[in-house]
Amino acid sequence: MDIIRKLREEFGITQSQAENTVRLLDEGNTVPFIARYRKEMTGSLDDQIIRQLSERLTALRNLEDRRTQVRTAIAEQGRLTDALAAKLDAAQTQTEIEDIYRPFRPKRRTRASIAKEKGLQPLADIIWGQKLIGTPEEAAKAFVDSGQGVDTVLDAINGAMDILAEQISDDADLRKLLREETIKCGAIVSKKTKDEPSVYEMYYDYREPLKKAAGHRVLAMNRGEKEGFLSVKIEGEEEKLLQRMEKRLIRRSSDTADILREVIADSYKRLIAPSLEREIRNDLTEQAEEAAIGVFRENLRQLLLQPPISGKVVLALDPAYRTGCKIAVIDATGKPLETTVVYPTPPQNKTAEAEKKLLGLIGKYGVDLISIGNGTASRESELFVAEMLKKTKRRVQYIIANEAGASVYSASKLGAEEFPDYDVSLRSAVSIGRRIQDPLAELVKIDPKSIGVGQYQHDMNQKRLGEALGGVVEDCVNSVGVDLNTASPALLSYVAGIHATVAKNILKYREEHGKFTARRELLKVAKLGPKAYEQCAGFLRLPESEMPLDRTGVHPESYAAAEGLLALCGYGLADVAARKVSGLAKKIKSPEKTAAELGIGVPTLEDIMRELEKPGRDPREDAPAPVLRSDVLSMEDLQEGMVLTGTVRNVIDFGVFVDIGVHQDGLVHISQICDRFIKHPLEAVKLGDVVQVKVLSVDLQKKRIALTMKGI
Repeated sequence: MDIIRKLREEFGITQSQAENTVRLLDEGNTVPFIARYRKEMTGSLDDQIIRQLSERLTALRNLEDRRTQVRTAIAEQGRLTDALAAKLDAAQTQTEIEDIYRPFRPKRRTRASIAKEKGLQPLADIIWGQKLIGTPEEAAKAFVDSGQGVDTVLDAINGAMDILAEQISDDADLRKLLREETIKCGAIVSKKTKDEPSVYEMYYDYREPLKKAAGHRVLAMNRGEKEGFLSVKIEGEEEKLLQRMEKRLIRRSSDTADILREVIADSYKRLIAPSLEREIRNDLTEQAEEAAIGVFRENLRQLLLQPPISGKVVLALDPAYRTGCKIAVIDATGKPLETTVVYPTPPQNKTAEAEKKLLGLIGKYGVDLISIGNGTASRESELFVAEMLKKTKRRVQYIIANEAGASVYSASKLGAEEFPDYDVSLRSAVSIGRRIQDPLAELVKIDPKSIGVGQYQHDMNQKRLGEALGGVVEDCVNSVGVDLNTASPALLSYVAGIHATVAKNILKYREEHGKFTARRELLKVAKLGPKAYEQCAGFLRLPESEMPLDRTGVHPESYAAAEGLLALCGYGLADVAARKVSGLAKKIKSPEKTAAELGIGVPTLEDIMRELEKPGRDPREDAPAPVLRSDVLSMEDLQEGMVLTGTVRNVIDFGVFVDIGVHQDGLVHISQICDRFIKHPLEAVKLGDVVQVKVLSVDLQKKRIALTMKGI
C-alpha cells in the first residue's frame, strides 16, 4: 500500500503536504510545533488535521506490519501463491487481511480437524466436486474404517460435511459478501433480561437497522448488556443469505446439492454468523467510540479554551450538606488568601453565621466574584449566596463552576504537593475558584478523562481515549502559550517538547536561579537539549524579558526575520515592547517579495506580523464571556415560552445541555437547535457558547427541562 497516496486521498491534501508532514513527524517534531512553525512545509495544515493524520499514519503502518506478518506466516507454510499475494496486497482493512489468513491460521482442534485426522478430506473433496458415480452413500463406503473411528457411512458423510462447513467459513470472498449483506440489511436487536425499571427501558424491545445504528445507542446497549439488563444480538436476513450462499456454491447440475445445502446452513449458523456478529459488533463499538471521542475532543477543547476571568478576587465555595461548605478566597493571581468552612445548608442551617463570615471575607479582601461548585448541595448554596449578596453594597456576582475532576485533583499527588497544609476538601475549593480565573491552567492538573465532557467515557478503550484527550490538552496549551516564570509543572508538561521530568527540572531551575530572563536560558535546564528547545521555545512566553520578542509567539529561529520586518516598516524592538506596532500589512506591498527578502515563507511572515502587532495575544479573548449572575431562578419559576440566556455545558450526539441558572440543565434536542438540518449538534453550537433559549416544557417530577433555540 502506498501510504502517502492513501493519506493524500483521505485528507484531500497534496503529495508534498503528505510527504512533508510525514517526514516532520518521523523526525520527532511535535504536532503543535509542526502546525505553528512549519506552515510552509505542511501548506498551513492546522493542529487537528496534523494530529488526525499522525493517528492515521500509525494505523496504516500497523496495517502494513500485519500484512507483512501474514504474508510471512503463509510463506513459511509453503502455501503463498501469486494470486494469494495479490489478494493480500489489495486488502484495505485489517478484517480483509484476517479473512485471507483465516484458512492458514493455526487452529485449536475442531470438528473439521478431527474429521481430517480420520482421513475424510478426500471424501469432502468428492462431495465438493459435485460429480458422482452413484450416490454419496456409495462414495462414503470406501472411507468407513473402525480403526479410524469412522464406524458407519453416516459417520463418514458427517465428518466430510464438517470439513466442508469449515472450508466454506474460511472463504474470504464469501465472508466479505455476507458481512456486507448483513450490514446492508441486518439489524441490531436488544431485549430485556430483567423485569425491573432501569435507564435502559427504551432498549427492552428495540430494533434498529445496522446501517442507521447511532453510536450513542450502540454504546448504551453495550452498557445495558454489561450491567445485565439487556441481551444484544445482530440479526441478518438468514434465508436471503443462505440463498446467496447456495447460488454461489452449488452448481445447477450438482449431484451433492442436498448435502451441500445442509453444509451451507450448518456453516452459516454454527461458524459464520457468530463470527460475523462478533466482528460487526466490534466494528460498531469501535466506530461509536471514535465518534464519541470526537465529541469528547471538541467539548474538551472548548472547555479548556474558555476565556479566563482575570483580575478578580474570587471567593470559591465547594458545596456540601453535613460537612459544610468549604471556602477559599483567592487573589487575582490565583494565590489562596484564606480558607474556612461554613454551614448554611441542611442539616446545620447556620445561615446567619455563614452570612456574617462570608460578608466579612468579601469586605476584607475586596471579593469581586463568587464561584460555586455545581455538585451536591449546589442548589441550596446558590440560594444562600443570592440572598447574601443583597446585603452587601459591594458589586459582587456569582457563577456556577463545573467542578468535575476537582475531587480527583484534590486527592492527587499533585494536589498534595501544591497544598500540603490543606485537607482534600479545601484543595477542591481552591480548584473551583482557580478554574474560573484561568480554566486552562487549572484543568491541565486533572486527568482529561475525569473532566466529564461527553458520554460513556468509562466504557471506552481507556488508552485510546487518554491519548486523544491528551492531544487536545497539548494543542490547547500551545495555542494559548505559557508564562515560563509562573507556569506549574502540570502546565509545562503539555508544552511541545517538554515531558514531566523536564517540567520539574524547569521548576527546579527557577527555584535555584530565580526567574528566567531570556528564552535561550532554557538550554541551561537539565535534559532540555537543542531539539526540545526548538520544539518548546516559541510556546513559552517571558512577559518581563528585556528581549521584546521573548514576550511573543515568534520563534527564536525567526528573530532575525522579525527584526528585519520591523526595520522595513520603520519600527524597532522598543515599539514592540510599547505595543506601538500596527498596520504592517499596509506597509508591505508584496508579501511574497518581503518574505523572500527575509528568508521566510509567507505564512511565517503573516504569523510574525500578527504577533508584533499584538504581542502575547490570548486566542481565548475571542470566546464568549461566561454568564455571571446576581439572582437565582428555580424550576418552579420557569414558564413555557420564557426566553433565557444560558451557557452550553455539554454537547452530545442527540443535543446539548444548557445551564439556564436553575441548577438543572435543560436539554435542547438536536431537532430544536436550528432550522437547517444538521447531523450533529457540533455543526451549530459548541461547549461554552452563550445562547438564547426558549422553554418548551418543564417536568418537575422527573426534573427535566426541554428547551429550543429556534424562533428566538
